[in-house]
Amino acid sequence: MKVQRSTFFTVNLKSNLHHFHSSQGIAISELDPVSKLLDRKWGLQSPATPIHQISVSSAKGIGKLSFLNNTRPRLGDEVSKKGSSFYILRDDLLHPLVNGNKARKLDALLPLLQDHKVTDLVTCGGCQSAHTAAVAVSCAERGVRSHLLLRGEQPEVLTGYNLVSTMYGNVEYVPRSKYANREEMLRTHADLVAGEDGSVLWAKDLEAIDGFSTSQAASSRKVLIVNEGAGDALALLGMFRLVKYLSEDHLLGKKSRVKFVVDAGTGTTAVGLGVAAMSLGLPWEINAVMLADTLENYKRHEHRLLEEFTRQFLPSIVCSRLDTIKWVERQRPRKFGKVLEGEVEMCRKIAQQTGVLVDPMYTLAAWETATELVEDEDSSIVVRV
Repeated sequence: MKVQRSTFFTVNLKSNLHHFHSSQGIAISELDPVSKLLDRKWGLQSPATPIHQISVSSAKGIGKLSFLNNTRPRLGDEVSKKGSSFYILRDDLLHPLVNGNKARKLDALLPLLQDHKVTDLVTCGGCQSAHTAAVAVSCAERGVRSHLLLRGEQPEVLTGYNLVSTMYGNVEYVPRSKYANREEMLRTHADLVAGEDGSVLWAKDLEAIDGFSTSQAASSRKVLIVNEGAGDALALLGMFRLVKYLSEDHLLGKKSRVKFVVDAGTGTTAVGLGVAAMSLGLPWEINAVMLADTLENYKRHEHRLLEEFTRQFLPSIVCSRLDTIKWVERQRPRKFGKVLEGEVEMCRKIAQQTGVLVDPMYTLAAWETATELVEDEDSSIVVRV
């Protein structure tokens, strides 16, 4: 497994994590910037998620693997690496259509749509983008119009996430040559949606400049642009909330060495998990399986998110170098979207033996890497996100 380590800025915070309380009412310690960061409205009612434990037994080769799912594993003081097993966060159960890390990345954004009276949201993704489907459904639930720019041509038959995006949002297919310049594409379309009397903001500016102008007419459109894959600093807040929850003593705790494994599409989830674990002083490592881009581009995206996040939410950081993320090659690297022989059958086996649905293009990759990591001789707990 080819690995590339990522270098992060360390956040120097004097945290009093035991004084954290939610935005439901109790005051927060003046000494805890991270807890202050989390004292806000959220899209999810709770950061909680079911945690299952997958036991792995094998002969030779991944095709010979078999799995067993323990849906009520022992956690807290009893969490440890026991034999060949890994834990799995069942975020796929959070919502029937908005699942996995998509719900986490929208967790901090969705309440702002209503607070700032956003009328329209513009974003983009591939033809089968889970992100655009999640945005479309979430916006529809809140009375916000979504405008989804999908790369490539309309398929003859609408299926999967493409069908969900089409049912819940306003889809437009964009030639690949035009899609290559995402920023210009998104801004141009947002201006078109806003019209002459409306206004446009990027998600990164929504809180930084106190939202839309209060002087514009109530009937005019307020259009928000969200980057591909929700790749904005706001998305990292949902990861902070998740990591804070998982570090509670009755779950993974704050002392156990944990290796998280996450599929990296844009890489936003991996960056959020890494920065959160680092900020909370947790001995956790993030293994990000690269699926859709080059190592250079993942690191570029990571650097942009870090700069944006620290500027918006944690301006008092001190620069220091620390290895936090491992950018990992997939077991069998390939161009994104290609399915190799035996992978559909493996997904079918996993579903039948565990009740967990994975797909060969995306979520199978982290499952494979987690299976590989449990064979390591160190005592780290392995958790698939």
